[in-house]
Amino acid sequence: MSNVEESEAAETVSPVEEDDVRDEARNIEEEGDIAADYLEELLDIADLDGDIDIEVRGGRTYISIAGEPEDEKSLRRLIGSNGEVLDSLQELTRLAVLTATGNRSRLVLDITGYRQGRAGDLKRIAEEAVAKVGTSGGSVALEPMSAYERKLVHDCVAALGMQSESEGEGPGRHIVVSPADA
Repeated sequence: MSNVEESEAAETVSPVEEDDVRDEARNIEEEGDIAADYLEELLDIADLDGDIDIEVRGGRTYISIAGEPEDEKSLRRLIGSNGEVLDSLQELTRLAVLTATGNRSRLVLDITGYRQGRAGDLKRIAEEAVAKVGTSGGSVALEPMSAYERKLVHDCVAALGMQSESEGEGPGRHIVVSPADA
């Protein structure tokens, strides 16, 4: 096949593929709308003021709740200690989407920028672990964290040229960072 034929073949997208892409986009949009409605009802029940923002990145729905400075303190109660309440709210929101659509959701919920700030902390933790592994040549076990946080750390460790693996079960599941050649 010539370069021109390859280029034309690569540019040709079947109608079925286009339909699949449109369906996926519609599903993600519907997921965000259902989740936002659920969270809006929750805020109303709890008598909390917050603005809900929906964003799609990399085929995943990100929902954030923020408020005016005077509302932030009340909203932070929805985060809880170490994000435990936030993680629970995220799971409840995913269940609401599952109930409404029949499809599992991978949406991410953030409240008052907690996850965004935590991502910076996790990057620093990953960098420190990689530095320790580089110095000692041995493995370093990190504190237990949620699946979402472990994913962020795994990505960071890989980008820094080391390897990581999740170990343990339940609330004790944690990451072990080791040299890339281990």
